[in-house]
Order: sequence, then C-alpha cells, then structure tokens
Amino acid sequence: MEVEGIELSRAMVSRLRAKEGGADIPVVIGDMATTRVERRFSLVYLAFNTINNLTSQEAQVACFLNAAAHLETGGHFLIEVGVPPLQRLPLGETILAFDRSDTHWGVDEYDVVSQNFTSHHIRIRDGNCRQFSVPFRYAWPAEFDLMARLAGLKLKARWGGWKKEPFTKVSDRHVSAWQKIAA
Repeated sequence: MEVEGIELSRAMVSRLRAKEGGADIPVVIGDMATTRVERRFSLVYLAFNTINNLTSQEAQVACFLNAAAHLETGGHFLIEVGVPPLQRLPLGETILAFDRSDTHWGVDEYDVVSQNFTSHHIRIRDGNCRQFSVPFRYAWPAEFDLMARLAGLKLKARWGGWKKEPFTKVSDRHVSAWQKIAA
C-alpha cells in the first residue's frame, strides 16, 4: 500500500522523517482543506481530532470536499474525533477541565454559539510553568454527515473507537467512515 501525506507543519514532517521509514513517505506541505496531490486513493483519513484544527465550518466543509476529490469512486474518508462533552457543562458554564496532574493542567473553554473552543494547557516541569492555548472548532456527528453528503460521500460506518465498539449516546469519540459514491 502506498501512502502520501499532507501536513501543514514542517516540524511535524521533520519528526516523521526521523522515524524508521519516514523518509520514504511523500509529504506535501500545505493545508488539508485546500492542498491537492495528483493521485487518487482508496482511503483518506484524519486521526485524533485533526478536523477540529479547522476553526470554521467553511474550512471543515472544504476539507471534506478536498478529501472526496482525492478519493477513487468507492474509496473512504475516515475521521477520528471527540464528541463535544457539553453534557458535562453545567448550564451557563463554559469551562471544563480535561486533565489535572502533577505535570499538566488542561482546560477547554467552549463557545456554544460559534462551536469554537480553546484548549488551555499549563505544563509544569522542574518547578517552571509554561502556558499555551490552541483554538479548535467542534462539530456533531450529524453535522459531519451533512458535510460528507455535500462532498458526495455516504456514511458507511460509525464506531465509538478504533476497536469498532458501538457508538452510543455516551461515547466520547467517534470513528466515522464515509464512502465516495459514483458521480
């Protein structure tokens, strides 16, 4: 199986290149929503919340369209992404801690109107603290299904994780696969 990648971060490509076999994988530097490669594939995938890095609905839709443009008919677009934990937020609250340890504190701050959120991190090492924040946009599985339909894709499977466990009302993530249908 041949693999190619699109990656925005040159630092991440350098990390890939340092791994065994990483130098052999073709990677184009660019935005996953707009960058094109010449080939068509049977699978395009985004793992571990990557779709959330696109901080507008328009960019997420563009990503689905771009993925579909890279698929052969019958090919699959697969994403792994968390389900927004808004059920855990008390009414009117916007902040939810997701990690509290001796070396890391993590808090997500939600804007339920725009569907944007910011992950705030505090890393503690050798008595020093380093704070950074990262913006994201969440979407519900049904919204991703609509984005897929706009791109000519049809939902084939949705699981609660990589072991194909059932997706339920209490699942905290989903792995969803859409298939490119004939034009």
